[in-house]
Amino acid sequence: MSRRRGLVAGAVVLSFVLAGCSDVAASESTPSPTQTSSSTPSATPSTTPTAKPTVKPTVKPKPKVKQKPEYYALRVERQLDKLGYPVGDIDGDITARAKQALCAWRETHGLPVSRKGLSLNDAYSVLNATSRPAPTRSPGIYVNKTCQILYQIVGKTYKRIVWISTGGPGYETPNRTGAVWRKWAGAHESSLYDDAYMYDSLYFLKDRPGIALHGSRVNSLVKPYPDSHRCVRVVRPEIHQIFTDTPIGTKVQIYGEY
Repeated sequence: MSRRRGLVAGAVVLSFVLAGCSDVAASESTPSPTQTSSSTPSATPSTTPTAKPTVKPTVKPKPKVKQKPEYYALRVERQLDKLGYPVGDIDGDITARAKQALCAWRETHGLPVSRKGLSLNDAYSVLNATSRPAPTRSPGIYVNKTCQILYQIVGKTYKRIVWISTGGPGYETPNRTGAVWRKWAGAHESSLYDDAYMYDSLYFLKDRPGIALHGSRVNSLVKPYPDSHRCVRVVRPEIHQIFTDTPIGTKVQIYGEY
């Protein structure tokens, strides 16, 4: 009987020991993930704001200012005079005389012929040129009534470009081609008009009366428009130089309309 009681007491002690180990193990066991997340504060990674690159504004180039033709007038006059196109006073004022030179420039450069004022195309053409062009016509004297300009071509060059005044209304110089058939040096009085003197005359048409190139008593009679009595008035002293250079038989051609 006493042995049975001992066995029962041992079983009770053993069960107590086993229960005690179980509690210790439980208290010292690794916390569950749920416990860890609740007990340990979560570390939030620091976020540094990304700096945006500085964008430089696009600088647009300033548009080139398109100058008006008048801006180039003085330089154009200087260049025309240098190249042998008579403009009169070089002062930046595009007068009737300067328009005659521009008209001649257009013709000798194959541009539309007119007596208009200075255009940008004219200015660029004149300022970019370095010399006169070579003529495309045969040697001789050519009178353009549109421009009121005379060209003297000797060999393969424009030897002279000068102002002239052809016949006015009712006395128009005819558009024809002739040849110098008479030269009259110095001054002589017109057979038709009293006190009208002609200088260094070159007769080229045998109409009655004959039609000539000639100088006048004063250059103011050589207008920038048609104003003579059928002959062609030429400024002096250019007419004297043309007279000297022109032999009998030289071609003289009149063309154009004013």
